[in-house]
Amino acid sequence: MPLPKNVCGLDRKLRALLGVALAVVAVRALERNEGTRGTLLSAAAGEFLFNALIQFCPLNTLLGIDTCRGET
Repeated sequence: MPLPKNVCGLDRKLRALLGVALAVVAVRALERNEGTRGTLLSAAAGEFLFNALIQFCPLNTLLGIDTCRGET
């Protein structure tokens, strides 16, 4: 069962950009042996990138946010 899209347009692009930026910061943190910070940043980066990829965010559903309205 495919998930309904609720992340599109600028929202999707910003999530992807933020995910990449967080991944870079996470790698830097892990290089400096800041394990907890690096792990948390990696998880956050993965979440943003995953949301941008599948175009679905469960929190958006709970809050009633849909940035795909009007898009086909």
